[in-house]
Amino acid sequence: MSRIARYAPKGLVYHALNRAVARLPLFQKQADYQAFERVLCEAHAKFPLQIFSYCVMPNHWHFVVRPTRDDQLTAFLRWLAHTHTMRWHAHYHTSGTGHLYQGRFKAFPVESDDHFYTVVRYVERNALRAGLVAQAQAWRWSSLWRREVGDSRAGELLARWPVPRPRAWATHVNAPQTEAELNAVREAVRRNSPFGSPTWQQTIADQLGLHSTLHPRGRPRKQADG
Repeated sequence: MSRIARYAPKGLVYHALNRAVARLPLFQKQADYQAFERVLCEAHAKFPLQIFSYCVMPNHWHFVVRPTRDDQLTAFLRWLAHTHTMRWHAHYHTSGTGHLYQGRFKAFPVESDDHFYTVVRYVERNALRAGLVAQAQAWRWSSLWRREVGDSRAGELLARWPVPRPRAWATHVNAPQTEAELNAVREAVRRNSPFGSPTWQQTIADQLGLHSTLHPRGRPRKQADG
């Protein structure tokens, strides 16, 4: 995994996620999701980074955030996962049985332009893409629900976007993403690589030492003679 999970400078937008060990269920009932969101609000109070988007799924979660301090992203997500793990084990009486999460979270920077919209759509479409709801905004455990369905208090957790939020955003989220968009985001997740225009990617790679995430792994293929 790249070092971005440890060094995440303030001012950049990041897509971060973590999964349960062996993708086993983290959340089996409504009370499990509610408990996680209580931990989320506590984490945000301790480490008040800007939360633009999130989605909590049965065995993993996604966030699109922007830290206001250089050490904030790691502190926020580490505390979130650690505290949730302790309370989950206490609730289910499984303390000492092993890890709840796969390990350290994954994260990659996102350019604040159309690439931001692509990543937020990817995050907020998760429950719809998984067939859990008929409309993305119906998924209670997401930023889209908070903005579209929840009351004013529900939206207090969320920050103003770094780019204008389009009108009829929920309609846009519910429209299918192309395979090219999905594959691009999934590749950034897999490699922890900056997600943006080529020039921006190179700039961020220079800044954060992420050049290896932009190039295929393994030895280069030999060129055939002629």
